[in-house]
Amino acid sequence: MKQRVQTTLLTCFLGLFALMAVAQDKLTVSGYVKDVANAEGLIGVSVYSKETGTGAVTNSYGFYSVTLPKGTYTFVVTYVGYKRQSRTVELTDKDIRLDVELAEEGRDLQELVVAARREDDNVKNIEMSVNRVGIKTIQRIPALLGEVDVVRSIQLLPGVSTVGEGATGFNVRGGSIDQNLVLLDEAPVYNSSHLFGFFSIFNPDAVKDVKLVKGGIPALYGGRIASILDVRLKEGNAKKPEINGGIGLIFSRLSYERPLFKGKGSFIIAGRRSYADVLAQPFLTGNLKGSQFYFYDLTAKANVRLNEKNTIFLSGYFGRDVFGADFGFNWGNATTSLRWNKVFNNKLFLNTTAFYSNYDYSLDSDLRRKPENTGDYFRTNAKIVNYSIKPDFTLFLNKNTVTFGGQALLYDFQPGTATAASAGTIRTFGLNSKYALESSLYVGNEQQASARIQLQYGLRYSFYQYLGPGEVYTFGTAETPGLRTRPLLNTQTYGPGDVIKTYGNLEPRFALKYDLSPSSSIKLSYNRLAQYVHLLSNTTASTPLDVWTPSTNNVAPQLADQVAGGYFKNFGGGDGNMYEASVEVYYKSLQNQIDYIDRANLVLNKYLEGDLLVGKGRAYGAEFYLKKNKGAVNGWLSYTLARTERLVEGVNTNRWYPTRFDKRHTLNAVLLYDPQARPDGSRSRWSYSATFVFATGTPATFFTNRYDFQQVAAGTNAENVRNNYRIQPYHRLDLAATLQGRKRPGKKKEDSWVFSVYNAYARKNPFSEYYRPNPDNLAKTQAVRYSVFATIIPSVTYNFKF
Repeated sequence: MKQRVQTTLLTCFLGLFALMAVAQDKLTVSGYVKDVANAEGLIGVSVYSKETGTGAVTNSYGFYSVTLPKGTYTFVVTYVGYKRQSRTVELTDKDIRLDVELAEEGRDLQELVVAARREDDNVKNIEMSVNRVGIKTIQRIPALLGEVDVVRSIQLLPGVSTVGEGATGFNVRGGSIDQNLVLLDEAPVYNSSHLFGFFSIFNPDAVKDVKLVKGGIPALYGGRIASILDVRLKEGNAKKPEINGGIGLIFSRLSYERPLFKGKGSFIIAGRRSYADVLAQPFLTGNLKGSQFYFYDLTAKANVRLNEKNTIFLSGYFGRDVFGADFGFNWGNATTSLRWNKVFNNKLFLNTTAFYSNYDYSLDSDLRRKPENTGDYFRTNAKIVNYSIKPDFTLFLNKNTVTFGGQALLYDFQPGTATAASAGTIRTFGLNSKYALESSLYVGNEQQASARIQLQYGLRYSFYQYLGPGEVYTFGTAETPGLRTRPLLNTQTYGPGDVIKTYGNLEPRFALKYDLSPSSSIKLSYNRLAQYVHLLSNTTASTPLDVWTPSTNNVAPQLADQVAGGYFKNFGGGDGNMYEASVEVYYKSLQNQIDYIDRANLVLNKYLEGDLLVGKGRAYGAEFYLKKNKGAVNGWLSYTLARTERLVEGVNTNRWYPTRFDKRHTLNAVLLYDPQARPDGSRSRWSYSATFVFATGTPATFFTNRYDFQQVAAGTNAENVRNNYRIQPYHRLDLAATLQGRKRPGKKKEDSWVFSVYNAYARKNPFSEYYRPNPDNLAKTQAVRYSVFATIIPSVTYNFKF
């Protein structure tokens, strides 16, 4: 197997040298495209030759490279929301460095940046199942309690959903939340939520770009099987100091950025802190007095340009949530990324990333540490630590953009330790750490095969090792599959660094775009993905305290094969790009999906793997998307028709059943209104926005039989069926209005007031439904519906910038 992989990868790399030989008689124009206001590198800018139509798109650092025969060319640089630039370049006897700075169009151009970087990018780009959400668009969408949020915004896109308000994470095309690779400046984040899912950890004042990849995933990415959420932080204003901030009802935020080393670098630091606990303290009595429920985070980034070919970036995130009174929860993320950009020449670009990621969580029966405490308490904590080094090369060759590189990722899982104190006696117990090493190599190519056909193909090989030290258990088969814990057969002890179990997976990737016309195209894609980490949760919605585990001798890696196809069309307006529309269909086959026996014990259980069940899954659906880009009124409408199912031996009488995050219908509408200029040339200071969401209710498991014992009614699930009921549909309307501050001559300050209403018609959306004995008559059962928000939630936020 190893020899076959090495031969395959060697063949791919030899192909690179063949491509290099083809481009020897041509010359190259390369450089960076940046924002003229702050020198931030711009991602996804289109740079192309007017004469040939040949061009490139800037990478994640704003770098591009275009190779052409000798001659004179007019290069056009376009980016939605920025003024178009044209530069004449004469290629005679040497390559040319061409750096460009773009200026914003101004407030008269109110275009959304959701799926496109150039106006026809959704048609012309080979990427499919990809959404980019501009931070300016996110800031205009009505938000819970007026606070802009990245994760809640992407839930308005097709194929993205959540099991309900107050649920952490998000679901993409039928995947669970752990199947999304969430990256913050290339470091993985294991919990992207604050306050049990009501807000995300991403501070909008520090975010530069948000990209969600649902399908057609390039070979560059690996490690998860549902989607990639790639969040890039701002680099800081390299031209002048700048302060941004906001004061809201729940939390306030403040950011500061400025140049470093006379413009050769810059930095940004941004912080947030909620204060609902402080405001509520005067109204809390009894056991609730002194309760803690807050979160905070700090985001920072700095960069230094050593010379024209070398740049260093250092970024980090540190955040924490605390929730509870006597008994409470505590969780948080910490990430650090160190990156080195190296431009070897005008065709070869290298980004090397070293990162550290730590996610820890705990329970504490004495969260407040009261002085009168008798000394009795119970505390438990767990964490996941990652260390990684990751070199990524990009080679620009004529009509080919080749990417290749690798990664080594070390996992340290600390499943949990607990300390219990009673009557002066302290006892500590818990589970041993688990270690694993995931290594990967990849090579990919994006190729303009003809005037109408564009290809993207690649191969990734991932190699995983489950490492000692630790005890390893072997389990037998349960007498009743799906209902009983598997019996323990054997225990074996391994030393530090011993290889307990290995897995290897080839992950091919392929995508094709065919232009039907200048304004329409069809796209196809296939990818196989492997995932070696698992989130274990048998609750309705995942919580910050759920258990993470690596693949082991008992838990195989998750695998997914997805095929997708789509039709993309732009129409309307003078340039044919007023509207963009798309239809995508997909089918996903999943292996090694985890489920649980009834009443499985997931906390501090050394024999946890004996409570796990393994099956297969499938997800399929269609996504419809229509977006208006220009004018006083714009926005988008998306509809998703989908199904997500699993098949596990011994569960649901061995039949397919819907997962807990299955939603048949999801409809999202976003409307943004910015009044046009008045006859006197002035503009209204007001702008408005609204969102409407409708979704089928999520599945739930209800009892199938009822029995009465001594005049008390009780239910039972005699046939071990799963998710045999669906709760009521979810729908909600949100509204917002923004008042821009007056601009005064000579004043650089900008400010605004945002007034918003969440759940405008007070819908009591169910988060969960269940049955229980009626407390007034135990001989009868009672249906109970739980809603997180059952009323209108108004808010106001003041934002400022100077």
